Amino acid sequence: MSTSNVNVTALYSELLRAGDNGEYDKALKIVNKIIHENKEDKKAHHCKAVCHIHLSEFEDALKVLDKNVPEANFERAYCLYRLNRVQEAHDKLKSLKDPNGKEKELLAQVLYRLERYPECFELYKELIKNTDDDFEEERETNLSACVSNLFDQKGKEFKNAPQLREHTYELSYNSACILINQGLYAEAIEKLKVTEELCKKQLEENDATEDEIEAELGVIRVQHAYVIQLLGKNDRAMKLYNQVLKSKPSDVATAAVASNNVVTINKDQNVFDSKKKIKTATAENLDTKLTSKQRQTIAMNNCLLLLHTNQLDQCRKSIQSMSEKFPSCAAETALLMAALYCREKKVQKAVDVLKEFASAHPEQSLTLSFTLAQLLLAQGHVSQACDTLRAMGDVTYTLGVTSALVTLYQSMEDKDSAVTVLQWAIKWHRKNKSPALSTLIHETAKIQLKGGRPQEAAKLLEELRKEDPSDLKTLAQLISALSQFNPTKAKEVSKQLPPAEELTAQVDVDNLESTSWTMGAKYIKRSGKVEPSSGKQDTGDGLIQKKKKKHKKGKLPKNYDPTVDPDPERWLPRRERSTYKKKKDKRGGGIGKGTQGAMANSEDTGKSPNPQAAQSPGASNIPTSPNVQGPRQVKGGQKKKKKTRW
Repeated sequence: MSTSNVNVTALYSELLRAGDNGEYDKALKIVNKIIHENKEDKKAHHCKAVCHIHLSEFEDALKVLDKNVPEANFERAYCLYRLNRVQEAHDKLKSLKDPNGKEKELLAQVLYRLERYPECFELYKELIKNTDDDFEEERETNLSACVSNLFDQKGKEFKNAPQLREHTYELSYNSACILINQGLYAEAIEKLKVTEELCKKQLEENDATEDEIEAELGVIRVQHAYVIQLLGKNDRAMKLYNQVLKSKPSDVATAAVASNNVVTINKDQNVFDSKKKIKTATAENLDTKLTSKQRQTIAMNNCLLLLHTNQLDQCRKSIQSMSEKFPSCAAETALLMAALYCREKKVQKAVDVLKEFASAHPEQSLTLSFTLAQLLLAQGHVSQACDTLRAMGDVTYTLGVTSALVTLYQSMEDKDSAVTVLQWAIKWHRKNKSPALSTLIHETAKIQLKGGRPQEAAKLLEELRKEDPSDLKTLAQLISALSQFNPTKAKEVSKQLPPAEELTAQVDVDNLESTSWTMGAKYIKRSGKVEPSSGKQDTGDGLIQKKKKKHKKGKLPKNYDPTVDPDPERWLPRRERSTYKKKKDKRGGGIGKGTQGAMANSEDTGKSPNPQAAQSPGASNIPTSPNVQGPRQVKGGQKKKKKTRW
């Protein structure tokens, strides 16, 4: 055996010890020595790539593998996964003909990152069933996270959910997320409280630091605040969000979600705080930390905040960026652009944007359709709004939309279209056995009667009467319809009405009379003692009439003499009476009475008034001499300049 071989063997032994001790820096130096001895040693290159992986040097590991160990598929796929080249990692793993356990485990993680939850769910079920090692809890935790996302995507359509344990705080937290996605918010809050206590206990037992405990609790508290916010308790939710943000969580995803939710609570208030929070939520390093749904929501809230703060150019750029990053959010993008045009008072452009999207995507969202109809109504295009509502599929036949269509058609005096909408709605509700069918038929019959079509109204009511012969409302309406074109049949059908005594058996006549308003509020039936403070009196026939108020007599002056006529000048001011004597002014000339600043009459002053003074004080009365200055405002009056003494 040569000295070189002995040296390589010793280096491999040393490499093994370094690896067992987790000293990968030292192991990397040793493996470089081995490669220096034998550059063709693939095992040494493989070990070098593993050392780079443990040191989180994934680019270097990938270079070593691509150049020297092309058959190391698992390590190559793992490096691609950690470099966020998830699709490439998926392709590499799917190309394996017979993957082993660790390759399936990595594939399940890759599928979760790609948000392909049904495939991930099936793969984790297989791994849990066929694997027995120390990583059972981790697989259950990942499976429960996958189940939570499936409930978020499919809702009640997701069936056959497995029963999972909740003995760790991670499993308990995921169970709370499942409850949230099922809409069971009260149960989710209780589960999150249990999760928080379990988290503290387990981490303290594992000797975790305070920072590590706070980081885990921050995730739970943000989820707790989110559920409280869904229940409409924004003040409590805001306190929890701020509590987490003040602790400066190390997990950037937690900080981003909390900041985004604070912005949604602020809405168009506290804009300065919202601007700071949205910067945290839109940081560049969050793409790999958040799901696509979370990133879409944050991008949309950013656009709405820019719209509320009238940063319209930036809002337009953000909407365009959102449409490029998230093609699946085409409906939301169209709504945002329409809102932007409406803010710019370009309503027609907003309508055009929504119409263009509706034509390109027949499966348009309900929000978009209702928005388009509202904008068309705002512009007075009632007929186009009706066409939009009628193009909404089964939603058109709901009572709310049908009622709106009928009202709009009646406003245009298009009774035929209103009746057609109701007839289609009746067919749809009859096919689906809806309990609202009778209501629709009654309303259709009313419109037919108002439109002068009693035969069609009677036909509908007869069909409804066959289904429920005991309905007196239908019978009464049928008699009313038949009486307009077939009085004989109406008389025959009216015999089916029960006797009047039976109809009025449960009617309290006294109560009706006491609450009747036909005679006005002044007269009501007396139903007991009348309080003396009520101000009402009995007329003798059982009715109570409101007591009239007495007018008080005016007071006369003390010196009043009924035989003498009153002074005709008694309402005039004393100075204007004929008996008033003016006092002479010692300075000569009297001071005129009247508004302050008024000019004295020519008779008093002895001068004729200035003819221009009576004209309007406009520009035509101002002299055109360039030396004349305009009026000045002098504060405090003019003061004489004091002479200086020498």
